[in-house]
Amino acid sequence: MKKINSTQLKQLVEATFFVADKPVTKSQLRETVLAEFAVSEKMLNETIQALILDYQPRGIQLVEIASGYRFQSLDALSPWLSVLWQESAPRYSRAMLEILALIAYRQPITRGEIEQVRGVAVSSNIIKTLTEREWIRVVGHKEVPGRPALYATTKAFLDYFSLRSLSELPSAEAFAEMVQEDDHEPGVTVQKEAPSVVMDRANVIAEDKSISTNE
Repeated sequence: MKKINSTQLKQLVEATFFVADKPVTKSQLRETVLAEFAVSEKMLNETIQALILDYQPRGIQLVEIASGYRFQSLDALSPWLSVLWQESAPRYSRAMLEILALIAYRQPITRGEIEQVRGVAVSSNIIKTLTEREWIRVVGHKEVPGRPALYATTKAFLDYFSLRSLSELPSAEAFAEMVQEDDHEPGVTVQKEAPSVVMDRANVIAEDKSISTNE
């Protein structure tokens, strides 16, 4: 195995995160760009933490999410950066966001249980949309008559919200405060998707305070 000094390692890791078109994990770093180098776990961790600290005061930050590490813009800059995209950020109905919040906070949960809490039927189009965006998935079936599907959130959902795990979801109290705000702007990442990585959380209604962390 080749040796690599701390400066070279930092440059290589930084460049990898910068050019990658999706989040990169430490194991992926080892299996690709660092495959021929002798790098200890401690050395790699210290390098990543140093990069995180380097970018903290800047407009671009290195963050860890569920799928790995990625560079993304500072959320506070979103109102100005969003003008770089011609298309508008997607807007979601209150019903869709309520259903997404219920799945996130009460997962695994069935469609019938969602309807019981909301008091109205769940639109098949909403479930289809959330599934197509890969924010939710079927994780099993409840052992009751009819064996209804159990829904849970995905890593793509966590990535979109810039979260590492479900334990980082805002509390119900935080949601209650956010829904009273009038103006909300989505975040922006270096990825070339729509200018929203952090969805308009202020419209998501948390019906329950319990959070499952076994994503």
